[in-house]
Amino acid sequence: MSKSIRKVLVANRGEIALRVIRACRELGIRTVAVHSTVDEHALHTRFADEAVCIGPGPAPQSYLNIPNLLAAAELSGADAIHPGYGFLSERADFAEIVERCGMTFIGPSAAHMRVMGDKISARATAQRAGVPILPGTGLLSSALQAREEADKIGFPVIIKASAGGGGRGMKIVRDPALLARTLETAQAEAEASFGCGDVYLERYVESPRHVEIQVVADTHGGAMHLLERECSVQRRHQKVVEEAPCAVLSPRLRAEMCEAAVSVAKAIDYHSLGTVEFLLDGDRFYFMEMNTRVQVEHCVTEMITGIDLVQEQIRLATGEPLAHLDREHRPRGHSIECRINAEDPVTFAPRPGTITALHFPGGFGVRIDSHVYQGYKVSPHYDSMLAKIIVHAADRDRAIRRMRRTLEECVIEGISTNLPLHRWLFKQEPFVSGNYDTHFLESAMDPEAVRREADALV
Repeated sequence: MSKSIRKVLVANRGEIALRVIRACRELGIRTVAVHSTVDEHALHTRFADEAVCIGPGPAPQSYLNIPNLLAAAELSGADAIHPGYGFLSERADFAEIVERCGMTFIGPSAAHMRVMGDKISARATAQRAGVPILPGTGLLSSALQAREEADKIGFPVIIKASAGGGGRGMKIVRDPALLARTLETAQAEAEASFGCGDVYLERYVESPRHVEIQVVADTHGGAMHLLERECSVQRRHQKVVEEAPCAVLSPRLRAEMCEAAVSVAKAIDYHSLGTVEFLLDGDRFYFMEMNTRVQVEHCVTEMITGIDLVQEQIRLATGEPLAHLDREHRPRGHSIECRINAEDPVTFAPRPGTITALHFPGGFGVRIDSHVYQGYKVSPHYDSMLAKIIVHAADRDRAIRRMRRTLEECVIEGISTNLPLHRWLFKQEPFVSGNYDTHFLESAMDPEAVRREADALV
């Protein structure tokens, strides 16, 4: 039975907070923005129907402060909370508390978050669903066990944090003699990042591509895919450029991967938006993880399907079925997204500061998702992403040309950004031809050439 949502508190900031606010407004739902003291003049506070301050700048005192968020929801009369991505979006305890307080959590159940938030249980779920996984282990209890298991798997191996994400707690081991020491480092990093030092091993794939499938599932047993995204342009395991569809998938392989992703969702009776991520090794693919939230790169899927994923996520939270969506999806053209960050374009070190001049590109097939403006102060407290530039065209070649044009038009002054890196990347033959993998950016990047691109922007 469907339930109504009248007012949504958006438990986030930046461009994703704006994205949710816009989706709600089109659905006729009122919104409440929350903000730290340093975000008092942020755009999401201006475009929401109401705004509530929830604490000082540091995220643990504001955007991660669950009691303050719940107080803001009660004060404003919100009957639902949307977590966006990052911050509390995959915290099962937060989802549980929201539901116990009588509000709707716009996302999956806490139980689904726990199953898929733990990478070991997620692997086991995929295996039960008949989805390929890489040879690996359960939770490691000692260096001796790690060595015995690694010998069975075969070197190189990769150590991964069970509660991990974003490349933290992830270490590649090629030399057996270095395994014990690297294991300690990975466990310490995982403990510091996630409050849990649990790690496991997998066989390491040397030259994979990172391909993920968007799934949607309702509370009536319906589940379907909305095609794939290619996310192989990465640095330090962080995505830089995403596109849809993937240029190297055959129709047969696309169908197999999409079917596998839906099988994972059905295996846990999932309901909400979700993304099933795979490593692609030639024509073989392996389950990596499932993200139980809206992804940063959801925009490219929207562009090739014509479906507003955030609105769909809200509808699913009310209990609506998927009956209104077409069951068969074919890519409508090609879409590419560039993440524009306030960072040094070569070292990737964050570069907070004040934007003194700003001009975003426009034109046919261009979309900008951003929360910044001229005079905006980029805070050191939060993620450095300033904007997402998304283009759509009839095919990949034309989408690349459109992105080159938009990158040339974009002006952000007063701070360093990674615009020079993107401008360099879109001239590189391996990327243009589609012949690249997850190591391409870090192995092929020419610092001097990127610096020259930076000089050309001045």
